[in-house]
Amino acid sequence: MTASKPTTGVGQRPKGEPSKDVSGQDETASQDYWKPLAAGFVGSFLLMIGSVGLGWLAQSSALRRNVFFIWMRVEPVNIVICVACIAIGGMVLVRAWLRLGQRFKKWPPSSGKVVRKAILFWSLPLMFSIPLFSRDVYAYIGQGRLMQANLDPYVNGISALSNWYQLGADQLWAEAPTPYGPVFLWIEQFVVTVSGGNPEISVFLFRVCSAIGVLLCTIYVPRLAVLHGVNPNRALWLSVANPLLLVNFLAAVHNDALMIGLAIAGLYYSATKRNVLGIVLVTLSIAIKPITIILLPFIGLLWAGKKANWPRKFLYWAMTAAISLGILALFGWINGFWFGWINGLSAPGSVWIWYAPVGAIGWAIAGLVSSFGWDGWAVTREFWLATKVVAIGIVVWLMFRGSYDRILRRTALALGAVVLLSSMIQSWYVVWLIPLFAITGIRNDWQVKTLYFVLSFFMIYAISDQLNVYPYLQQGESWINLDSARFAAAIIALGFAIYVVFFDRKTRELFLSNNSQHEII
Repeated sequence: MTASKPTTGVGQRPKGEPSKDVSGQDETASQDYWKPLAAGFVGSFLLMIGSVGLGWLAQSSALRRNVFFIWMRVEPVNIVICVACIAIGGMVLVRAWLRLGQRFKKWPPSSGKVVRKAILFWSLPLMFSIPLFSRDVYAYIGQGRLMQANLDPYVNGISALSNWYQLGADQLWAEAPTPYGPVFLWIEQFVVTVSGGNPEISVFLFRVCSAIGVLLCTIYVPRLAVLHGVNPNRALWLSVANPLLLVNFLAAVHNDALMIGLAIAGLYYSATKRNVLGIVLVTLSIAIKPITIILLPFIGLLWAGKKANWPRKFLYWAMTAAISLGILALFGWINGFWFGWINGLSAPGSVWIWYAPVGAIGWAIAGLVSSFGWDGWAVTREFWLATKVVAIGIVVWLMFRGSYDRILRRTALALGAVVLLSSMIQSWYVVWLIPLFAITGIRNDWQVKTLYFVLSFFMIYAISDQLNVYPYLQQGESWINLDSARFAAAIIALGFAIYVVFFDRKTRELFLSNNSQHEII
């Protein structure tokens, strides 16, 4: 990475010269890239259809009283169809993404247009789906109503509202303070005010906010990749066209989209010596979700410059912190809540999950210690606290060690350490990391294969994790409940993944071949 203006990216050719593949033909002309684009659109469309029967609806939603939605969500046959649509649609989207990546050997300039088309086509159906895989968006609506009622969201959970259960949010949010920053509180209040509290309109407006985050990533990921000598079109495909990002940011309507979009934009301007603008954008990202505060020390290093000595680095760290802290203090003064969001950082959600390494180890420690008659979970909580301290230590070590040219790689590793050493890893936590690693280089060997497997795992888990199924449905001798729907979705998605990895002659080489290429292309 350099701090100069962007230069020509890897794989680009002089203007007017067509890109060629190894056979001497125009690569995009010789490859039928419309097939994966169409397949991905079909996958997204199936997700949208499946969301009608299994997506999250607020209890107060008018759609719950619509005859068509009642029919889709009550009839066992229709629920089975929706389960199949979600499971197959999600995995078809994954396969389409893999196949699109196979269309380009050297990722010429023309491939960028194709990837942007993929992002657009695959996003459109998700923009109009019922929220899938998460109902956090309904908590956003509740927090917006708290703001309207002049209640402090950093003190009050949404149970402070009358009829709060009708909002559709998870009960974990009932007493939990919001973990979001002041800017997102204003967005929540604005959405609720404009929509009049209508859940369907509110969900769409929050989705527009998420789409803005995806757009920011689409703009700035390639630019940052060029600064690192990484092919910008491949980086865009690896990160923004990635089904895991699209599903979490658009289908699930997570505010992480806007957080990451602002952070990536801020990193770009910091890397091109527009440091104050970069700090402002990253601070806005922090004011969405505070996790991106981890980026500030590395932005300070970018500002200090390549040949900075330690006194200069400390000076620019202090200046970066002062600007960001000053902006956040201004926001806190305006809304009257100051830094109340610090109180909400422990809210809400599960303490641990089985596939997180630290979570699994903690569970094992709890079981082992409890077998001796002691309080195993007390020991586990101390262990989890220790891993957080280790994560902070790694971030500090990365601040002080490493070359200037790898500052953004160190940023990615710092955020990765915080995620990996957490007892709870959600799929959207992984999505935070993918753009940062893509712009600093994911090699075409075990590194990209790891991404393929991580993507497949989290897609299967998302498909089978949160489905909005009525508690018990019965018609004659047939029945459907949440556990059976989740099991069916998991089996279908896992079966599709096994086919893609082991039997599909077009995609299995991506997972199983001994690729000797180690270049970042």
